[in-house]
Amino acid sequence: MKNRYKTIRVWAAVVCWSLVTGLFLDFTGTLHPYFGFLAKLQFLPALLAANVLVVLLWVAVTFVFGRIYCSVVCPLGVMQDIVSYFSGKRKKFKYRFSYSPEKKVLRYAVLAVFIIAVFAGFTAIYTTLAPYSSYGRIATNWFAPVWRGANNVLAYLSEQVDSYAFYHVDIWIKGITTFVVSGLILVGVSFLAWKHGRTYCNTICPVGTLLGFISRHSLLRITVDTTKCNSCGLCSRKCKAACIDAKQHSIDGSRCVTCFDCIETCKKGALSYKLHLPFRKKNVADVSEKKEGTGKQVDESRRKILALTATLAGTSMLANAKGAADGFVAATERKSVVKRKQQIVPPGALSARNMADHCTACQLCVNSCPNQVLRPSDKLETFMQPVMSYEHGFCRSNCNTCSQVCPAGAIRPISPEKKVSVQVGHAVWIAANCVVNTDGVSCGNCERHCPNGAIMMVPKDKNNPDSLKIPVVDTERCIGCGACEYVCPARPFSAIYVEGHENHRIL
Repeated sequence: MKNRYKTIRVWAAVVCWSLVTGLFLDFTGTLHPYFGFLAKLQFLPALLAANVLVVLLWVAVTFVFGRIYCSVVCPLGVMQDIVSYFSGKRKKFKYRFSYSPEKKVLRYAVLAVFIIAVFAGFTAIYTTLAPYSSYGRIATNWFAPVWRGANNVLAYLSEQVDSYAFYHVDIWIKGITTFVVSGLILVGVSFLAWKHGRTYCNTICPVGTLLGFISRHSLLRITVDTTKCNSCGLCSRKCKAACIDAKQHSIDGSRCVTCFDCIETCKKGALSYKLHLPFRKKNVADVSEKKEGTGKQVDESRRKILALTATLAGTSMLANAKGAADGFVAATERKSVVKRKQQIVPPGALSARNMADHCTACQLCVNSCPNQVLRPSDKLETFMQPVMSYEHGFCRSNCNTCSQVCPAGAIRPISPEKKVSVQVGHAVWIAANCVVNTDGVSCGNCERHCPNGAIMMVPKDKNNPDSLKIPVVDTERCIGCGACEYVCPARPFSAIYVEGHENHRIL
């Protein structure tokens, strides 16, 4: 029998998941002005942005309705439901779940590690555990290339009929370590969802455990009517959270994600979504009366333990450089990534410290950057957080996309007018790499394309005005946009590169 609560929940989840995923797939910037608020409604971005209203909103919603956040708003949670749904379409897996006691030690240990990592600034830990961040990296590194590839096919087909409804976009791996990590998480979470439903969500996820504290005492909870229940166990075998103990007529409210699958499955109408008084003595969310013949309330149900270990490996591989770009320079061989003493963070980030403290490493900005300047960091202290690199483009003065899409306040909103006066770094010339010295030819690309006029070409031989000219950088005028580094013809290392500033300053 169809349940209206489930129908509403499913449609709300599908719409929310589609729009959040669309934010990571959208390379045109169309969705962000209208639906960018969905990223800011995610729990970790709101927490790191100190968005008290959003955090209190989810506390209140969970206290009233249960873990609606996990079943409707969290994209990784909905992705698990999608995988589990297709797994359940096979007849032999239709009733494949079973009740499992909660493993408090594992759940709370992960939550404790998560909280300590947030306060201690161990970004590699809490950004790996956070569900929204993990999903963002999955969407950016795995879904987006497929989406862009499909777009490029349509662009090619359109060109054959003289239509330009679609245009070609570049596809490249922005960070091999992040690509591998996100792939392992995608495979691991999908496998668990395929076999066991919400195992990750109710065993590992720290946000789920945190909200579980509140949902134990939510006002509205799934309730078992023992006068109607015949202990057939169908609800338990359909529960993807494995939180229904059919023998004891109990439901663990801390793990229940309020999906309503159990209500729809029950053939006796013994399950309902009802109002309860908060903070019951036994902390059991869903027993409507004492078990007949015992005179005692049933014990709280528990969750089956999961031993999930993933070895996060990284290799060294760079994406191929683009061909001719914007008419600046034709690539002869790919550029190597510059090893900077201080990584560069975008204008609006204020400082490297602010970025590290507030960034969720969801990589929404990385995927949205139209200039392909942002890429995930491989350094442990800023693991998978965005940094600027100029192998594929430079930071254009009229672009502030990253500051508009960041949901966590790691990159503060900044106007293009203010951006041009923010110094994120300064250019450094390496004489040994310059084609003037290596090939004895005239160049001057860096001077011609510097938007701030911070580079001047001077005679290499100061006693001979007609000698070849070399660049001199005015570090007081340079803003670190990377135009000089990008257009430099030297390979594999640029003769001029940008060294980052730990703290940005206004010129």
